[in-house]
Amino acid sequence: MAIGDSTPTHGAAAAAPRLDAATTAKPEFLTTGEAAALLRLSPRTLEKQRVLGGGPRFRKFGARVLYAAADLLAWADSRAYGMTSDPGRTVRSSTR
Repeated sequence: MAIGDSTPTHGAAAAAPRLDAATTAKPEFLTTGEAAALLRLSPRTLEKQRVLGGGPRFRKFGARVLYAAADLLAWADSRAYGMTSDPGRTVRSSTR
């Protein structure tokens, strides 16, 4: 190691993986909490939508529920309106 070189070449720090674009990229699949944070919704809202319908597509791996980031963005984009009286807007009755 040269003088002034602070890069360790041995020990645990040398074995640490490098962070590059591939490891810092956004995950393709998100948990319910992560998906809710992305959409700025409550995780409970996504849970209800899984039962009642109308929510984003999801995947089940055993008991684990995951959302594809692309599906979340497509679902959000499908709910874009120009005004509240937009003819494409769906009006649903209250489920309470």
